[in-house]
Amino acid sequence: MDTKTWHEELLHHNHTDPHKQGSGLSDFILGAQDGLVNVLGVALGIAAATNDVRVVLVAGLATTFAESISMGAVAYTTTLADADLYQSEREREYRHVHEAPNLEKKEIHDIYERKGFHGDLLDRIVETITANKDVWVAVMMAEEHQLSPVDRRTALKAAWVVGLSAIIGSLVPILPFVFLPVSTSMWTSVLFTALVLFGIGVHKARVTVGKPMRSGLEMTVIGIVSAMAGYLVGVLLKVPPLP
Repeated sequence: MDTKTWHEELLHHNHTDPHKQGSGLSDFILGAQDGLVNVLGVALGIAAATNDVRVVLVAGLATTFAESISMGAVAYTTTLADADLYQSEREREYRHVHEAPNLEKKEIHDIYERKGFHGDLLDRIVETITANKDVWVAVMMAEEHQLSPVDRRTALKAAWVVGLSAIIGSLVPILPFVFLPVSTSMWTSVLFTALVLFGIGVHKARVTVGKPMRSGLEMTVIGIVSAMAGYLVGVLLKVPPLP
């Protein structure tokens, strides 16, 4: 390969179209979307039921911080559970390789045969993989169980990302109630939340795959429709005004 072509490909690979590294995007979306939708639903429901801005703010803020702590804890324990699952299955595969090597070798053979390898090439692939138990087990974890290693040290990071994004997302539907009358705040809150959800959906599509407009609209519709459930509950259980 000539030098010019090599540098052009290297530039494209590393800068123009680089692989996306783990950035906590899923954790951010989980926390922000949950905070936006849940607190909007609570705020709309309380506003429709009481028409009292103080009650709306108290309920919204209480939900914000309870939600963020809960979501952060869920992210933490879920990450640890995924790490424990991977470790337990990995240890089981080592036992299977030791106690039933012929069966495990047949599984490697079948996996790569389904990928289109045959004959001597398939036999060499199987022999190469099964010659090293660590490689053997790693292939089984990825190909048979569809599991990837999970670093337990990322659990705390996931908790912080989910928790903080939940707080940030939760504050969006609450802010209008600080500055505007309740009736105006309700629809302003829906508008702000819809715009933020749309932006999150667009960003997700650009970072991963998909059409930005479609992704943004999908996230907006799902979020707003979910939040409207809180509004309907508030309307149905509307508190009569004091005499």
